[in-house]
Amino acid sequence: MIDAKSPLLALDRLAVAYGGIQAVKGIDLAVGAGELVCLIGANGAGKTTTLKGVCGLLPVKSGGIRYGGDDITGRRSFELVRRGLVMVPEGRGVFGALTIEENLAMGAYIRDDRAAIREDAERVFTLFPRLKERRRQTAGTLSGGEQQMLAIGRALMSRPKLLLLDEPSMGLAPLMVQKVFETIIAVSREGVTILLIEQNAKLALEVSDRGYVMESGEITLEGDAAALLHDPKVRAAYLGENP
Repeated sequence: MIDAKSPLLALDRLAVAYGGIQAVKGIDLAVGAGELVCLIGANGAGKTTTLKGVCGLLPVKSGGIRYGGDDITGRRSFELVRRGLVMVPEGRGVFGALTIEENLAMGAYIRDDRAAIREDAERVFTLFPRLKERRRQTAGTLSGGEQQMLAIGRALMSRPKLLLLDEPSMGLAPLMVQKVFETIIAVSREGVTILLIEQNAKLALEVSDRGYVMESGEITLEGDAAALLHDPKVRAAYLGENP
């Protein structure tokens, strides 16, 4: 059961099915306000399905989800965005035919404070100078790394309380991965709570406060990120070291 004190997000025996398969099998997971928590595991472990269940993109089979102390199980995704729960999906999902500026504006669609929206756009450009240089360029012409920057920037435009990041390093060159993770750390330090899904276990654990290990739809290990980074089972399974 959940043992974190007053977590911002708490999953209680959450089970989620995807394509007729129960991909998430009754997991407990908690993220405290201000924490950066990672969920690591092999491809197909159920990590993305977990996030989609939290966000209302897949139906919850059983168990519950609490966010900010309220039961949000079964709530629709657009309702959750208005409550500050925002996801950056695997594959980035940018609007390819729209410019960078237009993509950022889409991230702020729930807001009407125009002056603050402009300030937040400039904040995104400060985080990602490359986007500022290309602000009138269509998103479909950007590199994979630039699109990932834009996807994170677009999410920040909604002023999230909880940011769910699904595989932000996937398909990126090492230098771009470094830049994206530097930004994740910077956003976390500003007070945004983050749940990070990432196959690069070493990198995820190095930047996180706590971590969970998922295998075949179940949580098999959890604890402080530093401790997990040095756990022999984690090192053997995810860091390529011999036990």
